[in-house]
Amino acid sequence: MAKMQDVRKTIEASLGNLSTTRAQEIAKSMLDTDAAKDQVTKTAADLMDWSQRNRARLVSLIRGEVRDQLRQMGVATEEEVNALRKRVRDLERTARATGARGGGKKTSGSKTTTGSTARKPTSAKSAASKKTDTTQA
Repeated sequence: MAKMQDVRKTIEASLGNLSTTRAQEIAKSMLDTDAAKDQVTKTAADLMDWSQRNRARLVSLIRGEVRDQLRQMGVATEEEVNALRKRVRDLERTARATGARGGGKKTSGSKTTTGSTARKPTSAKSAASKKTDTTQA
């Protein structure tokens, strides 16, 4: 029966937040009463390390499962939401810039240029604006 209690204590130690004191207690109960102090200390340190690794594995497993469940439900990731926010900001910025130029939506027939009489941009800013107009159409 003592062995079963040792196993239970060890499992509890692996899942819980094992303190140094608790690890020392478990190590003492697992070893012979005449075990050297350094052997108890080493066993306690091993238990602490084992507990931390198991806790990290458990957290990783749970996070992975939650991530999979959210993906199956169609919930967007933070990265996807941030990409959409950026896209909306860019679209709003473009819409404000188009509205500030007195534009709004232009139809393809509203701008007529013929041959060499077409106005040429007079500054880099208007050239960039003209380039933006042609790429948006």
